[in-house]
Amino acid sequence: MLKYLDKIIAIFKNVHFQSLFGNGVMAIIGLVSLAILYRSLSLPEVGVYIFVLTINGLMDTLRGGFLTITFIKFYSGTEGERAEKVAGSAWMLGLAITAMAVIINIPTYFLANFFTDKGTVLSLKYFSIIPVVTLPSFMANCVVQSYKRFDRLLILRVLNQGTFALVIFILAILHKVTLNTVLLTFVGANLLSSACVLIFKWTKILSVRFADRKTTIELFHFGKYAMGTNISSSLFGLTSTFIVNFLIGPAALATCNLSAKFLQIIEIPLLSFAASGMPILSAQYNNGEKSELMYTLKKLVGMLSVALVPIAVFVLIFAEPLIHIMGGKEYVSTEAPNLLRIMIVCSLLWPADRFFALALDVIHLPKINFYKIWVMLIVNCIAIAIGLALYKSVYSITIAMVFPTIVAIVMAYKPLNNFSNFKFWSVYIIGYKESVLFVKDFTKSLFNKA
Repeated sequence: MLKYLDKIIAIFKNVHFQSLFGNGVMAIIGLVSLAILYRSLSLPEVGVYIFVLTINGLMDTLRGGFLTITFIKFYSGTEGERAEKVAGSAWMLGLAITAMAVIINIPTYFLANFFTDKGTVLSLKYFSIIPVVTLPSFMANCVVQSYKRFDRLLILRVLNQGTFALVIFILAILHKVTLNTVLLTFVGANLLSSACVLIFKWTKILSVRFADRKTTIELFHFGKYAMGTNISSSLFGLTSTFIVNFLIGPAALATCNLSAKFLQIIEIPLLSFAASGMPILSAQYNNGEKSELMYTLKKLVGMLSVALVPIAVFVLIFAEPLIHIMGGKEYVSTEAPNLLRIMIVCSLLWPADRFFALALDVIHLPKINFYKIWVMLIVNCIAIAIGLALYKSVYSITIAMVFPTIVAIVMAYKPLNNFSNFKFWSVYIIGYKESVLFVKDFTKSLFNKA
């Protein structure tokens, strides 16, 4: 019995598992919260809520793309004065980005009065509130990831999303769920988590006094290209959100978002292994272990792709029941189930897209990611325009998702192949072999076989 207990404890101490477990718990909380909202708000109100969160999410993604990978890369493994300079300079950049959002929000607050769309009005008036209240928790997120403290990262996320879910649940029982109360709860939950991490001293905010011009510029130049890795999916999501909201309507946006939320099943392992795999790939590159780095990259992409296949098959078969559970029976007869099927098939390419981009950052080629994003955006817009011209439906927008992803993989493959020659399909061959080996080793370990 003690042997099994030790094995379970060892699994929980593994940074990959901690990252995966944390993201899994947060995804469940997020899905429960959204299920309550879909049953408590009208379809157009859900569409407005999604639109407002998308705009705020863009600001958070820009900041995250600029600073998260940059902070982890430059702070991990450093000590003493250098560590304090990196942390302080990162704080200076974070404050500057937040201040920029506030400055931009001043004229947009007054411009909002010229619009009639409710989602646009709310977004233009208040989009800087979230970047302000989330700055401490965002910086704490960077710090705990650099220390590989995914246990603390889980606590941070529970404080945020857990509080939001709990308050929404209470409001639903009291029949007090409205668009205004939901948005206020969202702001309040983020404010609470930021206050807590300041009390816990997880933010390294006092390091701001060690910030210097040289380190800040160094982080800035890396970050301006590194943000390309993070903003890709959000940028295309934003494009699709605008098109659906303004050309088809908020109700269609709510339907489309309901299907997209299930893709958190895919995002969970991608985000988890990206967070825990980044330090490993960086260490291998810094130590000159080129072959080890490429094998780790192939293994991550291949194993995740193999793992996603049974999930995709399950979703293809049970799309209707999944939509029923999430949004209610009225959504089963909409486009939501088929949209979910299209999205889950497209998502099988995401591991290659995400980790190829991550590898480019690791080998000091973030500029390629930056340029790649703009090419992907152009391809996405062209694909959507052609789709809408042929068939004005959310289906055309969803199918268009696959084209920029393919372009991204092709653009990332060439420089990676120049760095270390490899065949693209070898990624999936290695992934399959490693998956089989993992299952065999896990089975032997579980049953204590030699």
